[in-house]
Amino acid sequence: MLQQGLRHTRFIFALAVILFLSLAASPQAQAALTTQTGTLPDGATYLIEVPSPWNGTLLLYSHGYVTPGSPNPARDVGDPGTRAFLLANGFALAGSSYAHTGWAIQEALPDQIAVLDVFKASFGPPKRTIAWGHSLGGIITAGLIQRFPDRFDAALPMCGVLSGGVATWNQALDAAFAFKTLLAFGSPLQVTHITSPIANLNLAESILFAAQATPQGRARLALVSALGNTPGWFDAASAEPAENDLASQSANQFKWASQVDFPFAFALRAELEFRAGGNPSWNTGVDYRVQVEHSANLEEVIALYQAAGLSLDDDLETLNAAARVSANPASVQYLEHNIIFNGDIHIPVLTMHTKGDGLVVNQNERAYRHTVDRAGNEKFLRQTFVHRAGHCTFTPAETITALENLLARLNTGHWPELDADVLNTEAAVLGPLNVAPPSFFDFEPTAFLRPFDAFDAKRCAAGHDNRHVPCNAP
Repeated sequence: MLQQGLRHTRFIFALAVILFLSLAASPQAQAALTTQTGTLPDGATYLIEVPSPWNGTLLLYSHGYVTPGSPNPARDVGDPGTRAFLLANGFALAGSSYAHTGWAIQEALPDQIAVLDVFKASFGPPKRTIAWGHSLGGIITAGLIQRFPDRFDAALPMCGVLSGGVATWNQALDAAFAFKTLLAFGSPLQVTHITSPIANLNLAESILFAAQATPQGRARLALVSALGNTPGWFDAASAEPAENDLASQSANQFKWASQVDFPFAFALRAELEFRAGGNPSWNTGVDYRVQVEHSANLEEVIALYQAAGLSLDDDLETLNAAARVSANPASVQYLEHNIIFNGDIHIPVLTMHTKGDGLVVNQNERAYRHTVDRAGNEKFLRQTFVHRAGHCTFTPAETITALENLLARLNTGHWPELDADVLNTEAAVLGPLNVAPPSFFDFEPTAFLRPFDAFDAKRCAAGHDNRHVPCNAP
C-alpha cells in the first residue's frame, strides 16, 4: 500500500514539474518564487529560493570541489531539472559558495550552517531540514550531520568522498607513489611537497602518455590504477566493457588518469598541503602486495602483466622496498578535522553512487557503511547505486527518486523498499526528468584500500597499529 501510494505521488509530481516547466517564463510563476542572495561575514555568498506555497522542507545543498582560480558562485541545487521539480513541489533550496575554493571543508561547514541561520531569520524555522550534496559536497553533507546533528532531519550524500579526507588522500598517494617508483624513478616528479603544480602535472602527464604507448607501460599503469580502484569504465554514454575486454578497460583508466585523477594527485595536492601546513599523507607500513590483492582490478593487473612479459612479483617487491613517505603529524590532524567520520548518525541517511566513478570511487560507500556499522548505527543508513560511468552522472529522475525515498523514511519512520527494480520503476514515472534510462542496480562495492576513520585515528594515536591500518612512522 505504501509503495502504491508513493508511485501515485510520483505521478502527480511528474505532472507538476511538466506544468512548472511550461509556466516558468510567465510572470505568475516568477512572482511565486522568492530569491534571496547575500554575502556571509567571511566572504562566502549564499543563494536561497523559497516557492509559494512552501511545504516547510528546506534542502541545504553542498556543492563539489572548485579548482582554485575558477568561478565560485553560490549554488543551491545540482542541475536545472531537479531545481524546477523541487520548486514546483514546494521545497525551499539553499546553499553557499564557501569562502574559498579547493579542499574547502574547513570553510564549508560553518558557511552552510550560517546559511541555515540566514534562512531562519528571513523565512522562519523549517519544519525539517535535509542536507544533500555532490562529490566534495557529499563529504561536506556527511560532515554537517556529524558535527551539527541537531540542525538536520535527514541527509542525501551523493557520489561523496565518504571514506574521509585522510583515507582519500592516502589512497591517492599510493597510486602516485607507484607511478613514480615504477615509471618515473629518478625523475624530478614530486608526489608530495609539490613546489610547481603545473610543471609537476605536465611532467606526470608526459610520462603517463609514454607509458600508455607500450604493453609494459600499460601493465604498470594498471597496477597504479588498481591501487586506487580506478574503474575501467569512463564514458556515461557507453556500455561497461566486458570483464575480458582488457584493452577498453586500460584505455578508460588512462582517460581517468589523464583527464581527472592526475590533476588532483600531481597538482591540486599542493593546495591541500598549503591548507594543512604540510603533507597529511603517508604510506609507511603499507604492504603493496596486500593492497593489490584486495583491489577490484586484480585480475586485470595479472592479465596485463602476463601479456607484457613482466613479473608482478618483482614490481611489488620494488614498491615494498622503496623509501616511504611520512606525514607531518599536525597536517594529519588538520585533515582528520576536515574531515574523517565516526559513524555517529541518528537521522536517516541515504547515499547514492555510480559504479564507474573514477574520481570518487564507489568503495567510498563501503568505507562509510563500515564506520556506521562499527558505531552501531546501521539502521539509519541505506545505500543505492546506479549502473553508469562517470562522476556524479545521475539523472534528475534518479536524484528525485532517491530523495523521495528518503522523505518516505522521514514520513513513516520506516525505510521503503529500495530494490533496484522498484527504484527504476519509480524513476520511470518522472518522464522528462529521465535524460537517460533509470539505471539503479543492486551492488556491493569491494573494500576501500586505505581505510581511516575516527576509530583508526584513536588506535593509531595509542600506538596500536596493525596491517589493516598502517599508521604514520614517527
